[in-house]
Amino acid sequence: MARITKLTILHSNDFHGDFESRMQDGVETGGLELLSGYVKKVRREENALYVLAGDMFRGSIIDSEYEGLSTIDMMNLLHPDVATIGNHEVDYGVAHLLFLEKCARFPIINANLFITMNNARLFMPYLQLTVAGIRILFIGILTEEVLASTKSEKVIGTFIDVEAAAREVQIICDNYRTTETQMTVLLTHIGIEADRKLAETLDPDCGVDFIIGGHSHTFMDEAEVVNGIPIVQAGTGSGIIGRLEIDYNNWRKCIASWRWQCMPVNEDTADKDPAVSQLLESYRNVTDAKYRRVITSFARKLTHPSRIQETELGNLYADLLQADSSFDIMVIGTGSIRKKELGPVVEYQDMLENTPFDDNLWMLEVTGAQFRRMIRHIFRDEAWEGHTEFYNYSKGVRIVYRKSTHTLEELSFRGEEIRDDMRLRIAIQDYHYKNFSEFMGVPFDEVKKNMKPRVVAISVNNIVEEWLSTHDNLDAQVEGRIVILD
Repeated sequence: MARITKLTILHSNDFHGDFESRMQDGVETGGLELLSGYVKKVRREENALYVLAGDMFRGSIIDSEYEGLSTIDMMNLLHPDVATIGNHEVDYGVAHLLFLEKCARFPIINANLFITMNNARLFMPYLQLTVAGIRILFIGILTEEVLASTKSEKVIGTFIDVEAAAREVQIICDNYRTTETQMTVLLTHIGIEADRKLAETLDPDCGVDFIIGGHSHTFMDEAEVVNGIPIVQAGTGSGIIGRLEIDYNNWRKCIASWRWQCMPVNEDTADKDPAVSQLLESYRNVTDAKYRRVITSFARKLTHPSRIQETELGNLYADLLQADSSFDIMVIGTGSIRKKELGPVVEYQDMLENTPFDDNLWMLEVTGAQFRRMIRHIFRDEAWEGHTEFYNYSKGVRIVYRKSTHTLEELSFRGEEIRDDMRLRIAIQDYHYKNFSEFMGVPFDEVKKNMKPRVVAISVNNIVEEWLSTHDNLDAQVEGRIVILD
């Protein structure tokens, strides 16, 4: 037996139905065809595994039209060796997710999603894989945000805090890590900050070697090592792929060295997989016929480059949802807007892909004091890591916040400082309504006393489509509604 065995673990996370390639600096980049070509090329040339760290679903009209079945169908052609569940995997319902699992020709693992009545796990908690004679234990861990999407699923629960997740990992390691297990990898979907906390919490003796994560869409230049455990994540989409290269010492039964980098997936690094091209085309033909129609045009391309700042698209959508309404302020989750840019020509398909979470719009009344508490909570330190809920606001709102001192230096509406005794009617989408206390930092029962909340629209996209189709040459600017100092 050779002294050193080389092993490569390729990994993707937060794919979000990113099926289509795009031109970037004159090079065709990303898309499932090139991603599959890259994975197959590495598998031919190296001892390699390909793993997914959650959120295959949402973001594409092809995914939404078939409620994830199209995504599973195409991912089957990539043959992931193992995948874990992300929070968006439950968007179509837990029962539907269990149906999709049956359609997947690859194993899906999760250790901490369970039925509350008897603590029965919904998925296999772990998987042992052997490649090049090396036996690897994979354990899947999910973000607590799954509960936010399954409030109506009373029988579903999860170990939501990091300490409980760490205990679950250690239980699995104690029970299933045998003398034949040479390596242990956590496949997580809890975000980079929670990954750090999890690594800190784990007992070094439980033997976790790597954490391959997702959820926070973190682009990393190099691996981050916490408590001796390397943590890696590959941003989002199909334009890059994580590449973990491991040298395993067969004589000493240990990892001799490792290297990690994110690799671009483009026409220079991979050839298209013709099987994926054919299947993708069959789905594209159906959705194009149904959704490829122009509904409006913008004055120019509008952007949404980050979830933790005021953006052009954030302002546009907040304003159009607030226009001619019965509420004062539209508070739109920045994560509800999925495209980084839109226009200048906007097709119906583009609109649906940009706001795929079509749900009720709720109106609530808050006092000025409550609104101030909400803003302070939203702008807490964790927000700048990009894994808490963040919001854009309709016209008239101005927020000036100094990060270094955690000071809200200005909070005004229509040029008037918001006083504690003011009453403001705000609108939020159903997802944020159902998780109001957690996301806004103010007890929901307290807010309900001001006014009985009511649904003012049953479909956000009904409003968006009507507004876009009846207005042309739309434009929006970043105009200082949110100003972050320091």
